[in-house]
Amino acid sequence: MATPAFEEIVETFEFLDDWEDRYRHVIELGKAFPDLDAAFQVPAFKVEGCASQVWLRPMVEGQGPGARFDFQGTSDAMIVRGLIAVLHALYSGLTAAEVGHVDAPAELARLGLNEHLSAQRSNGVRAMVDRIRKTAASA
Repeated sequence: MATPAFEEIVETFEFLDDWEDRYRHVIELGKAFPDLDAAFQVPAFKVEGCASQVWLRPMVEGQGPGARFDFQGTSDAMIVRGLIAVLHALYSGLTAAEVGHVDAPAELARLGLNEHLSAQRSNGVRAMVDRIRKTAASA
């Protein structure tokens, strides 16, 4: 299950044959992603387990399984900002219940990210996905 925004990223990646082009596209997604206000770059929103500095600010509208999930985020590394943008496309606007049903590793594998991210970056993506899932589950 993926959002239309994520499907658009998948389609773009299908046209980009070279990993360097895909990497640049992820960075461009990060540059275009709205920045997280510095007031929210605090320990409560910091994601541990990432090699870079990463903050995710969840925003849940409503309560229970039908609550709509969204988040803001940023990182001090451009590629990670791009990965945050990719995760935003994957999860934003889903209900809290739907977030729990997204198979993030399988969806991200469609982009070929698994083979091209360092072990530290892959751990960071897993940490971000875990934070997103826990936040949605507690909604």
